[in-house]
Amino acid sequence: MTHAMLKGANIPLDATAVRAVLRWSPGQDVPPVDASALLLGQNGRVRSDDDFVFYNQPRHPSGKVWRLGQKRVPDGMTDTIQADLAGIPPEISRVLLTASPDDGVSFDQVPGLRMSVYDAAAGEGAEPLAYFDIKPETGAETALICAELYRRDGGWRLRAVGEGYSSGLVGLATDFGILVDEAAVPEPEPEPAPPAPPASATPVTAPVAPPAPVSSESVTTAQVSHQPPPSPAFPVPPQQSPGYGYPPAPATQPAPPSQPAYGYPQPVAAAAGAADPAFRMPPQGPQFIGR
Repeated sequence: MTHAMLKGANIPLDATAVRAVLRWSPGQDVPPVDASALLLGQNGRVRSDDDFVFYNQPRHPSGKVWRLGQKRVPDGMTDTIQADLAGIPPEISRVLLTASPDDGVSFDQVPGLRMSVYDAAAGEGAEPLAYFDIKPETGAETALICAELYRRDGGWRLRAVGEGYSSGLVGLATDFGILVDEAAVPEPEPEPAPPAPPASATPVTAPVAPPAPVSSESVTTAQVSHQPPPSPAFPVPPQQSPGYGYPPAPATQPAPPSQPAYGYPQPVAAAAGAADPAFRMPPQGPQFIGR
């Protein structure tokens, strides 16, 4: 016999394994709905995150509770949780059967929501042991505890719950001890610091005139590293030879005496003139004697 359950009602379960099928009516703008299960201890909380069976963790480590996944059937869409009641660890006292729409959509956009519980040993087409038409209280709920399986007097019972959460599956799971890691949000890149104003005590250096352009073919490392010497204030004769246009004096003869500055008459020195053929006496002009 099938039990049509109302919110808060409970019935005993004789089956050793059950299949809880969540069904809804599809349509435009109707989101898919995910079925999940939370395995709770005597304190009403999970022992660890492993006790949460959902779309990213579809099977409990014990292998006794698992999610079968969504499926299209003639009268709508379904998602199913199956539980082997006889094999569930004894420290688990309750199994919550929950539902949550995709993308945080509220249940006022999910029509025809129903949970039906079947004997898992029964074949296809068997009548459910019980069903519960779920009516969200406000319609703004984004997660629901549809029903729960719980231990009583050495056996298992089914209770219709229908309690909603506006904080989605994350809020529901957190309430029962699941530690949910929120997606990391990238921190904005720090803005560049504004340039520091110039110090008032910093001396201002006059701009240096750029060097004269030099052909790229003649640029050398020496030219880059050193500046040419400054030009002399007056022309200096070449230093290769002591005289202009004459061969240098023989190495055996003594060096000629130092010459006075240019523009002055040369001293008369017969010995110097005889010794150095490159030396010439300037012509002597007429002598003027004052009257």
